[in-house]
Amino acid sequence: MSFSALGLSKPLLRALDNLGYSIPTPIQLKTIPAILAGRDLMAAAQTGTGKTAGFTLPLLQQLACGPKVKANHIRALVLTPTRELAVQVAESTTRYGKHLELKSCAVYGGVKINPQMMKLRGGVDLLIATPGRLLDLFDRNALKFSQLETLVLDEADRMLDLGFSAEIRKILSLLPRKRQNLLFSATFSRDIRQLCEGLLNNPLQIEVNRRNSAAKNIKQSIYEVDKGKKTALLCHLVRTRSWTQLLVFTRTKRGADNLVKRLLSEDICAAAIHGDKSQAVRSQTLAAFKANNLRVLVATDIAARGIDIQDLPRVINFDLPKIAEDYIHRIGRTGRAGLQGEGISLVSADEVKLLVEIEALICQTLVREVERGFIPVHSVPLTQQMRARAKKAKKPKKPRQNPQQAENSASAGAKKNSDNKPRKGRDRRPKSPKETSGGRRRQRSTPRADAAGKRGATKPKPGQRT
Repeated sequence: MSFSALGLSKPLLRALDNLGYSIPTPIQLKTIPAILAGRDLMAAAQTGTGKTAGFTLPLLQQLACGPKVKANHIRALVLTPTRELAVQVAESTTRYGKHLELKSCAVYGGVKINPQMMKLRGGVDLLIATPGRLLDLFDRNALKFSQLETLVLDEADRMLDLGFSAEIRKILSLLPRKRQNLLFSATFSRDIRQLCEGLLNNPLQIEVNRRNSAAKNIKQSIYEVDKGKKTALLCHLVRTRSWTQLLVFTRTKRGADNLVKRLLSEDICAAAIHGDKSQAVRSQTLAAFKANNLRVLVATDIAARGIDIQDLPRVINFDLPKIAEDYIHRIGRTGRAGLQGEGISLVSADEVKLLVEIEALICQTLVREVERGFIPVHSVPLTQQMRARAKKAKKPKKPRQNPQQAENSASAGAKKNSDNKPRKGRDRRPKSPKETSGGRRRQRSTPRADAAGKRGATKPKPGQRT
């Protein structure tokens, strides 16, 4: 099925044709018609399956048919957890809406607020924002919501799960009650689903793939290594495997900075992005990585949201994430748009509990490897899924027989036994003298037995016959 069959307008189809998009992805096939029909939506799909286009395309078409936006007003709002993701969505919106007379922009923290306030003065049809900066703009009377028609929560699970709950609730209280709500994410925990259902009006739930699953085109494995040798192992793998454009995840900002220092000391070009870096530095670093001018990019979970590199070959988990769902988001940075990717995790013995949670989430036992020269002193214990073994199949029970069948089978068995020759050692019938060689029965006799017999012999008593 083509995009034209989904009911998209000619300007959007022309833009998609210029970008080389011909066949919609499974998530786009289900979400675009539902959004155009005005339904509230809760959609889950793997990272890299085209969910950004799944909501921006129908959203742009709806905005193109509506009234003109007023000063300092917005007609549609897309909330994202990170600045990088906001920039990515804004770039996609610009490409898709190239032939439409719509205004869109992205606002986020880490940069000066005055230029963003200037952009909002004339009104914006589609605004992409992070929660904190959006509330800052509202507090300064630079933003009004009375014209809002649609709200989109991108990466909804992270928005609600990583400390944005209070901001989201405050924003929802400021928005008009009558609106269309769309929630998109790669993963949804059970608690997040229940919370989202309370915010939506009879939502249509769409799951293209199994819940909390990783893409099949991503090869996943782990390297067992002692915690103190992780950095040395990473440097060794980068050199020996000639890896380039490598995205490495750490659990903390300090860990990211320390890892970059060690990589630079080993003459490996590397840089880090995390929340403590300014937006200008983060944008510059990400641009260098996309241009393949940076060999290794070290990132934390939040900062990596929005990293969209189509040909990224592999992702390394230097530390396993504390939240199992983040593992899917991490490896989802590779293998995008159906391409092959690789997700490798460096795992030490103290991370076995995190490994158990990840394998239980993805319902898969990760392949284990050990690099020569880095054999761990403390090996990673086997997980519960590896201990589980297939049960031995039981032999089928014989069917019950009626008395007549039992009698017939018994007589048949007796006849069969009579026809067979007796097995060796089973014939207890004594042999006649003729059956023995020489016509006499062989008697086993030994010198020791004869001597014992002579010693045990007694003299006959008087009158006793011998």
